[in-house]
Amino acid sequence: MTAVPTVPPQSAGTVQATGSSSRAWIVTGLLVVFMMVNFADKSVLGLAADEIRADLHLSATQFGLANSAFFLLFSFAAVLVGLAADRVSPKVLLLAMAVLWSVAQVPAAIGGGLAVLVVSRVFLGAAEGPAFPVAQQATLAWFPDHRRNLPGALITLGVTLGVIVSAPGLSWLIQHHGWRAALWVLAGAGLLWAVAWALLGADGRHRAAGTDGPGGAVGVSVPDAGGPDLPYRKIFASRTWIGATLAYFTSYWTVALMLVWLPSYLRNALDYSADAAGTIVIAPWTVGAVVLLAQAGITGRLMRRGVGSRRARGRVGGWLLAIGAVCCLAVPLVDGAPARTVLIALGFGFGGSYATVAATTVAELAPASRSGGALGTMNAVVTAAGLAAPAVVGALVDARGTLGYQDAVLLSGALLAAGAVASFLLVDPARDLARLGR
Repeated sequence: MTAVPTVPPQSAGTVQATGSSSRAWIVTGLLVVFMMVNFADKSVLGLAADEIRADLHLSATQFGLANSAFFLLFSFAAVLVGLAADRVSPKVLLLAMAVLWSVAQVPAAIGGGLAVLVVSRVFLGAAEGPAFPVAQQATLAWFPDHRRNLPGALITLGVTLGVIVSAPGLSWLIQHHGWRAALWVLAGAGLLWAVAWALLGADGRHRAAGTDGPGGAVGVSVPDAGGPDLPYRKIFASRTWIGATLAYFTSYWTVALMLVWLPSYLRNALDYSADAAGTIVIAPWTVGAVVLLAQAGITGRLMRRGVGSRRARGRVGGWLLAIGAVCCLAVPLVDGAPARTVLIALGFGFGGSYATVAATTVAELAPASRSGGALGTMNAVVTAAGLAAPAVVGALVDARGTLGYQDAVLLSGALLAAGAVASFLLVDPARDLARLGR
């Protein structure tokens, strides 16, 4: 990449000062909390699955479809706002999202039946759809490429921490005060974050050659050569974008199952009590948190040693999915709830940990002026797994009873194996950067 000798004007709220490392980490910390609230919102219906089904008299298929409704506008919003993030201040976009998703919780919290729940979740999904790609873009803009693995992993870690921190408390709240009370708490948490972000959030711009080296200055915006003129279609047609997106799709499938059906699986198929399930459900998320940090450390070390992204990101990410696949496919081979719980925790924990690999790979591939659209469109394709997975598993449970849960785990294993192959064979940013003329 080469820099052109112009510096475009910054949007309002962009911090340009050299040496703004502390501000970069404050923003990163706020965005970690942003993703925690985001995934607490996503997980609450899964934690309350049995209570909601009993209260609203829903079959497993109906409950699965209600959860799938969350993703009805999720992907569309991710693309739309992702493209807007290349032109509009991410600080403004993130603030608007947090306010909107807090408001979206209110109708179902007040009352109503299935129709109100579905409409509320559709609205919530539209508000939350762009959250991850915009949060990643906002964070990575503060760091040069060789320093992006840790902050990128921390944003993804917010996903797992959101469930780890909230699941026990939300489960207790649901058991003692009802599932609607949990929605009120989540609405309040979103509004509190919005206030903190309005006061402390800021945009950073770290772009292109000349700022990617160790001495690069965070906050200096220099466009990539050829960046504004590079069509999105060329990025989307690259093998790296396709491979990272396919691999991430299979990873997100397991995330969707953890959010929606894992608590019910623990209670109904493995015979854990509601309180025990509310605690055990954090096991795969805890495994995922450890895996994310380990992946960031390994990838960062490899890249500092000059290893290319094909190995440091594509192959490391491929091994995560491969390990997850093996664990999921081994579940029917063991007896007893403890052994199956361990395999599911490992399988979903490893399998659901590809997001950082995908985000940093696409951020490396796309010029800064196209990163929002490239990440947003990838997220839109990937989260289609969230639209399909809850409904598919609901149908399996209605058709096969508790065996349907095991079928869902096996299906996840097969998908993760396919994702691992895609990551191993297709992800090679250096090759595709050369083909894109960057």
